[in-house]
Amino acid sequence: MLVEAQEGAGNCCVSVQVGGLAPVSPPQDSRAGQLSFCTKVCYGIGGMPNQVASSATAFYLQLFLLDVAQIPAAQVSLVLFGGKVSGAAADPVAGFFINRSSRTGSGRLMPWVLGCTPFIAVAYFLLWFLPPFSSLRGLWYTAFYCVFQALATSLQVPYAALTMRLTPCPRERDSATAYRMTMEMAGTLLGAAVHGLLVSGAHRPHPCEDAAPPGPQTRVRDSADAVSAVLSTPLWEWVLQRFGKKTSAFGICVMVPFAILLAAVPTAPVAYVVAFVSGLSIAVSLLLPWSMLPDVVDDFQLQHQHSPGLETIFYSSYVFFTKLSGAGALGISTLSLEFAGYEAGACKQAEQVVVTLKVLIGAVPTCMILTGLCILMAGPAPKVPSQDPSRRLSLQRRTSYSLA
Repeated sequence: MLVEAQEGAGNCCVSVQVGGLAPVSPPQDSRAGQLSFCTKVCYGIGGMPNQVASSATAFYLQLFLLDVAQIPAAQVSLVLFGGKVSGAAADPVAGFFINRSSRTGSGRLMPWVLGCTPFIAVAYFLLWFLPPFSSLRGLWYTAFYCVFQALATSLQVPYAALTMRLTPCPRERDSATAYRMTMEMAGTLLGAAVHGLLVSGAHRPHPCEDAAPPGPQTRVRDSADAVSAVLSTPLWEWVLQRFGKKTSAFGICVMVPFAILLAAVPTAPVAYVVAFVSGLSIAVSLLLPWSMLPDVVDDFQLQHQHSPGLETIFYSSYVFFTKLSGAGALGISTLSLEFAGYEAGACKQAEQVVVTLKVLIGAVPTCMILTGLCILMAGPAPKVPSQDPSRRLSLQRRTSYSLA
């Protein structure tokens, strides 16, 4: 048996010849496995609406519930907590049922994406709708926020897992992932900016006479952050291709000295610089895991060739632990401020609160970033299919790389 592999910058073709017979799958086109620019752009745009809605709820739902719906703060906490729990719980459930669903004419993933979209739109509309009754508004928003989070997860998991079905070429998968992350970060910026303009015009002024209204400054810093992230994503995608994914992970460390600087010198100009630099680190921190995930799935399928089609389990697990870590970080920071004596709405906080904020801004992110890099460097690198052409052909046949 003769196995011939052809590898290149955009070439992921494999030809297998058995004995003196003709090749089983002869590569007729040197560009086989490549994705067109239009395909990548369309795939990336598919993630924008979900990110617009998610960023809007993340930034402004609490303000809406407190100021417009006039729900007590305790009920608002239950609404937000219930939504986060339902979203996290929906990750493994969605992965399990998607993996168990039967294949249709449009594949196994696309029906989930298309089927969830109209229901997400309805749930999102009702989430910002003010019902005529006031006694049960807390229950109303809890129900629809939980439904919205669960449906968003049921859409995000199969949509992200489509990366595995677009092409068998790892390089092209990384490129498609970069397009997706760029569009999703642009969607996050768009959702925060549009809703921010609406909120700033209706939100009550700051109660402290000596304090400047924080809204415009916060929006400027946030804009400097999703903008630098969006603009730097193509650069980081090139770095990933040129220097490798493990080496590119050190780009996350770019924000470490600036975070320490912000903790030491908490001024507005420093905050703007830190926001811009943080966007650079955020771009690689978002792009890198999503680019490594297809390699991990391929490595698992190459080692367990009897278990194809488990990409939704991997993607849902990653999303679940990402949400879990975010919720844990939010809870720890909130409890830390509570123990330090933080007073909501106060014009001036105690010195212990200031010190706690500096630790949360500088020391904690630095330690977490360095710990994550050490774990990444110590762990084994997954074997991507391009390193084993004979097994890659078997993997390609079993998974049938078409738009699922």
